[in-house]
Amino acid sequence: MSGWNLESLHHLGLTVTDIERSIRFYRDVLGMTLHRRRPHVDNDYVAAQTGYPGVVLSVASFRVSPDSPQSLEIVQYLNHSGQPADTATNRPGNSHLCLTVNSLIDCYTELKSKGVQFKSEPVTITAGPNAGGLVVYFFDPDNYTLELFQPPQSQQSQQST
Repeated sequence: MSGWNLESLHHLGLTVTDIERSIRFYRDVLGMTLHRRRPHVDNDYVAAQTGYPGVVLSVASFRVSPDSPQSLEIVQYLNHSGQPADTATNRPGNSHLCLTVNSLIDCYTELKSKGVQFKSEPVTITAGPNAGGLVVYFFDPDNYTLELFQPPQSQQSQQST
């Protein structure tokens, strides 16, 4: 490569069917910080970027913590909306968002009591660099896969020193 380089991860964007429902999930259920809200975005550059002439979006951006530089951006197409995608994790082109927690079991128990749907119960990682950690998949209101990850004790000790 010459003359350019990747610098950082800015945001992950998700398209949702009902932005108000998704705001309640990410803010009120998961506890993310609502960083920015733009209920009506109809700029010419957005139409050019998305390839949908006259597109109107409703956008909300979240941070996992108030000082986090990366954000999660949720977008509802107010026009030009499409059909929901099959979000199965084994389908090429799909993704998931992994969130680190300090106590996966406590987080799992609380989210389950709030009606959050999980793909399984928490699983102990038995091999690889995260052996000893805990992990579980769950779903947002649009069936997008999210992951909770609790690093193994050895990694948690290194992060706190």
